[in-house]
Amino acid sequence: MSDLPRLSVYFDGSCPLCRREIALYQRNRLAHQLAWVDVSQGPEVCDLGEGLSCTQAMARFHVRDAQGRLFSGAAGFSQLWRVLPGWRWLGWLSAWPPLSWGFEGLYRVFLPLRPHLQKGLRRWSGEAAS
Repeated sequence: MSDLPRLSVYFDGSCPLCRREIALYQRNRLAHQLAWVDVSQGPEVCDLGEGLSCTQAMARFHVRDAQGRLFSGAAGFSQLWRVLPGWRWLGWLSAWPPLSWGFEGLYRVFLPLRPHLQKGLRRWSGEAAS
């Protein structure tokens, strides 16, 4: 058995939406088998490994599997969902073409909206913008 986590999950901890979603996944009974990396802490705090810069990780969701393969966007979510009980069905469904293309398309539509949603959520929750 490898000492590597099943997945390393790179997330933007400065994003209130991202924090809430990651907290949901971290409550899963197998979440302790994953490495949760808050990339908002900066590159000096976290080693993101080959092929992933802090800027890239802040702009898009990424996961890295135990074999070192990097998955981005909807493919990253699909990988995450497949290892978490209760989410596996969505992980397999989202990996199946043509649905995988649809999931990626929706993710790409969400990305430019994310800053506006973050701002609104910060305002609603009373959280100061960082």
